Amino acid sequence: MTTNYRILTTGYTLSTGPGVAATVSYVTDGERHVIVDPGMVAHRDRILGPLAELGLGPDDITDVVLSHHHPDNTMNVGLFGEARVHDHKAVYRADQWTDRDAEGAELGRGLRLIRTPGHSAEDVTLLADTAEGVVAFVGDLWWRPDGPAEDPVAPDHERLRESRQRVLDVADVIVPGHGPAFPSEQWRGSADL
Repeated sequence: MTTNYRILTTGYTLSTGPGVAATVSYVTDGERHVIVDPGMVAHRDRILGPLAELGLGPDDITDVVLSHHHPDNTMNVGLFGEARVHDHKAVYRADQWTDRDAEGAELGRGLRLIRTPGHSAEDVTLLADTAEGVVAFVGDLWWRPDGPAEDPVAPDHERLRESRQRVLDVADVIVPGHGPAFPSEQWRGSADL
């Protein structure tokens, strides 16, 4: 396995105030250096500092995956001006836009995208084959390890449940949009999908 990952900053949502930060992850697979959901953080050094500790700068990043287009998950995409940016329908780079469906798109030998609508109609998940199993970077399919079970902004709760089940069927570890990674078994068989 050549695919590894590191959570650069663990996100949060605050129930008592307006604070929100994205969980921003780094994934490497051979020559691919991928950032997932470079969203809102207290300061951009929360993303760039951990990257620098790995010996990487913004221009070393080859790909950025946006799980969906909410600002709290996309705010800092501009830090990675040399990267290809992937979403549900296309790949973007500089002034070029190449249409392609995210479903099954491969970013490397151990990296592929799947569509997982529910939190928004455009959600995608990055699946990474790592030494510890399949890691799913799901954006806000789960905000945190505890869900929420009923996503208050989801336009389609049935699609959300179906997408969560799809991820649970293949993933060993889930990296949510605003919290720490958790084992998928935590949600397997849950009636609260």
